[in-house]
This record gives sequence, C-alpha cells and structure tokens, in this order.
Amino acid sequence: MKIRTLGRHTRESLKSLARNGWMTFASVSAVTVTLILVGVFFVIMMNLNQVAKNIEEDVVIRVHIDVAANDKDQQALKQKIDQIPEVKSILYSSKEKELDNLINSLGEEGKAFKLFEQDNPLNDVFIVKTKKPTDTMKVAKQIEKLDYAAKVKYGQGQVEKLFKFIGASRNVGLALIIGLLFTAMFLISNTIKITIVARRREIQIMRLVGATNSFIRWPFFLEGLWLGILGAVVPILVVSSAYYYLYDYLEPKLQGNFMQLIPFDPFIYQVSFVLVALGALIGVWGSLMSVRKFLKI
Repeated sequence: MKIRTLGRHTRESLKSLARNGWMTFASVSAVTVTLILVGVFFVIMMNLNQVAKNIEEDVVIRVHIDVAANDKDQQALKQKIDQIPEVKSILYSSKEKELDNLINSLGEEGKAFKLFEQDNPLNDVFIVKTKKPTDTMKVAKQIEKLDYAAKVKYGQGQVEKLFKFIGASRNVGLALIIGLLFTAMFLISNTIKITIVARRREIQIMRLVGATNSFIRWPFFLEGLWLGILGAVVPILVVSSAYYYLYDYLEPKLQGNFMQLIPFDPFIYQVSFVLVALGALIGVWGSLMSVRKFLKI
C-alpha cells in the first residue's frame, strides 16, 4: 500500500470517529469497562502467582547427617546429593548453627536450650534446593536411600497439598482470564457491529462504485485500532493509580514476608502494554468481523 493511500485511510478513519460521536463513545466505553475488569483481574492473578512462586521457593529439603559421619563421609554424601540432576544448590548448616537458629526462633523460651550448647544433640544439616519445586518429593526419596542421611525432612504431606493447591489456583486463574477475554471480545465486537450496521449503506455504495474489499476494510481496520487504543487509556490510568497506592500502602507492611507484591516499576508498564495491545486487538478484530458481512453483495 502506498503511503498516500494509507494517509487517506488514516484521515478517513479519524473523521469517521468524529462524525459518529455517540457510537464512538459507546464503543470506547465498552472497551474501557471491559479492559478495567481485565486489568484488575490480571494484576490480581499476577500477584497471586508471585506469592505462589515465593512459597514454592521457600520449600527446601533438610538432610540430617548421621552423627557417626566424619568430615570425609559428609563430603561423600554431599557429592552424591549434588550428582542428582534435579538438585540446584546445597547449603551446609552445622549443628551449632542449627541450635542457634532454634534458640532465636523460640524467643524467650529458647534460652532454656542454651543448656545444650556444651553437649549439642542436634545433627549437622544439608539444606537442599531443587531446580523445580515440584521435584522436591522425588529428590527427597532419592536422598533417603543414601548412606549417612539419618533423616530427610521437607514438610511431607503438607508440601504435596500445597503444590496441588497452587497448581489448581493457576489453572483456575488462567481459565478465568481466558473466559473474560473471550467475553470482552464478544461484547465489544457486538458494540462495534452496531456502529458499522448504522453505516452499511455507506459500505454498500462504496462496493457498488467499484471499491475493492481491502480499500473498504482499511478505514474500519484503523477505526477499530483507534477505538481499542482510546478505550485502553482510562483502564491504564485506573489500574496504574490503584496499584500505585496499594503497593505504597502494603509493601512496608509485607516487608520480609513471602507475600510480596510485584514492584510497581516496571510491572505497571508491562500491564499498560498488555491493555493497549488487547484493546487494539479487540477493536481491530471487532471491526473486521463486523464489516465482513457487508462486503458480500
């Protein structure tokens, strides 16, 4: 397509938006309301996914080393664990450090355990993290079979339930987002269709005087694009403002907690891009699907 022709189509599409003021307003309003819902739900689901990821990353395998193991035996055990393909990292924690952690975690009550500092009954521990949190159970079972692995703990029973819940939550969230997007496309395309139906005579006249289908489509294609982009402006402002104040209010309270919100920057720019892209896609799709039936005479 020539630049001059594209320029003409652009001018015609903008003039058409101005001429059909109320229909333009109706279409933009439909896009706006729908994208606000999509934006809010998208932000919620992304943050829930972030929380789930943080919880998964906190899952570790604690390998209690047999008290009979000497330094050489411990190194041999570490090498065997490291050879398991799913293992990401191994951190050594001495029994002295384990006792200190126990005392600190119990606060005032933990002072009573200082009596054991001279005769520490705890084990040295290897803290193992897997590449994928879902491999935790599989790796734990492999480590249990190794020599000098006295006890292997990873929250057995609770971890399996946690992973099932997280997986189900992600699937439900994804299904809801997809369902909402399809609903949005249906509602918005119907609204745009009303705009184009009101102009069917214009399309039919252009067709009868010899205009090609592509020549007729381009202005409507651009109109749908402008409608989608305009409809995304308010949702971006609403979602950005709401998330800014929410993040500013909650982040200090959640500091150090696994329930961390996604940082405002650059997350909100990514959300804005998604909303603009969705608005443009839905607007273009709605326009092209609606104008297609009038191109057949």
